[in-house]
Amino acid sequence: MVIIIRYDEIGLKSKPVRARMEKALIQHLKRVLGDVRITKEYGRIFVHSDSRDDTEKAAKVFGVASTSAAVTVDSELENLIGKISEYARTRISGDESFAIRARRKGNHSYSSIEVARKAGAEVVRETNAKVNLTNPDVEIHVEIREDKAYIFDEIIKGAGGLPYGTQGRAISLVSGGIDSPVSTYLAMRRGIKPICVFMNPSPLVDKRTEDRALETIKVLSGLAGENLKTYFVPYGEVLMELIKVKDYALGCVLCKRMMYRTAEIIAEKERAKAIVTGESLGQVASQTLDNLATISKAISIPVLRPLIGMDKNEIIKIARKIGTYKISIMPANCCLGPPLKPATSATAERAEKAEYGIEVERLARDMAEKAKVFHA
Repeated sequence: MVIIIRYDEIGLKSKPVRARMEKALIQHLKRVLGDVRITKEYGRIFVHSDSRDDTEKAAKVFGVASTSAAVTVDSELENLIGKISEYARTRISGDESFAIRARRKGNHSYSSIEVARKAGAEVVRETNAKVNLTNPDVEIHVEIREDKAYIFDEIIKGAGGLPYGTQGRAISLVSGGIDSPVSTYLAMRRGIKPICVFMNPSPLVDKRTEDRALETIKVLSGLAGENLKTYFVPYGEVLMELIKVKDYALGCVLCKRMMYRTAEIIAEKERAKAIVTGESLGQVASQTLDNLATISKAISIPVLRPLIGMDKNEIIKIARKIGTYKISIMPANCCLGPPLKPATSATAERAEKAEYGIEVERLARDMAEKAKVFHA
């Protein structure tokens, strides 16, 4: 059996970029699938595997548009028609209707339409099944490439995007809640290799918060095909300082500014080019446009917000799909208590005034230096 790996966006790149991305995609496939042989032709990658489960696994790899488990046959016309009919007989049962979908690449003495027509007639003769080109019960696909042809009946939608790691590294703030694992996943889907940073409020809250964050990072590691580098930052000291702030309506904004500062220091150490966050515009008080602008002014590197235009239901749908939702809704307390009346239109000047007397740079650097670093 061979698994056909298709990609979309990679095919639009220049020749050198395409080659680099194909190489990265193949490396990711090998990490996920283990000891399999992988070959490639122009526009296609082929995984030679005896496990049909690998078709599903490969579809989850970033950069893959779709996958199909196929049988490989010789593309000589009479042989091909016989093999298509033989394959169809194992897939069509009872009163099911069918369609043959053929496409080809290369020089052949026949057309794709001729293959579909002749193979369809042979299947009807052998099975008495009805042809339905509009809405068939079973679709038999034939992809002809030079002297080989691939026959399959299923196309599994892939993760899409760009191959993992091809766009560089970024710090991803992961809390273990619903949003941040999804934002990390979407960044990974666009080729980013994340370094996960969890602002650990322990010992001010129970260990469930820490456990939940770790479990979501493990899910993301599975999708990356490697154990993600992770920082657990001891954030309790910062929270204790912020509680003392007189203008506590800014509590959430100041907390985020400190998180960003700490993440920027880690980014410098890791040579990461941006920070990824799970913020969605207007979802909570700290995520209004004014507040996001004020939070971002605490640092100089770019902040990527993959969820910025999504509503909660869209985010939850992705969380369910990638397997983090059930973990994220586990009981945990990650906040000491937001302000009763949080500011929704904070300015940088007001935030800096509220921070006066707090050694924000020293605190951020101390937290980064004290972080527990490991691969989850």
